[in-house]
Amino acid sequence: MLIKMTMLAFLGSVFPVILFNIDRRKIIWTGIAGAFGWIIYSIIFEITSSQVISSFWGAFAVNIYSEFMARKKKTPASMFYIPGIFPLVPGITAYSTISYIVENNFNDALNKGILTLSIGGAIAFGIMLSSTVVRFISKLKFKWSSN
Repeated sequence: MLIKMTMLAFLGSVFPVILFNIDRRKIIWTGIAGAFGWIIYSIIFEITSSQVISSFWGAFAVNIYSEFMARKKKTPASMFYIPGIFPLVPGITAYSTISYIVENNFNDALNKGILTLSIGGAIAFGIMLSSTVVRFISKLKFKWSSN
């Protein structure tokens, strides 16, 4: 099951490349970002059973990979992490929220809505924190190399 989901995550990261007009030579690398993020998400989800914590670590891993690839391919990190987080986006929970609202099931809608916002916030925080960590390490590395 993990292999199938990883392949779908790979494809889910490859297809937005066309939408965002990213250089076609980077298609495979963006797919790997999504697959890597999904693998980390799956491992953490098995340990914690929390979609929010798993999404945070998945996004963190995608952005660390993206920062590394940005330096290697001399391109902005956003070329990798934007398509890379697509498999982590909580689409089904957002759909369920709206579905519950339409059915006048407001308790379940509130629960799913909070989960959707929590996952989205965790993804954003994972990207922000990993970018900060990479910049901090780069500054330390620069200071050590200049001494």
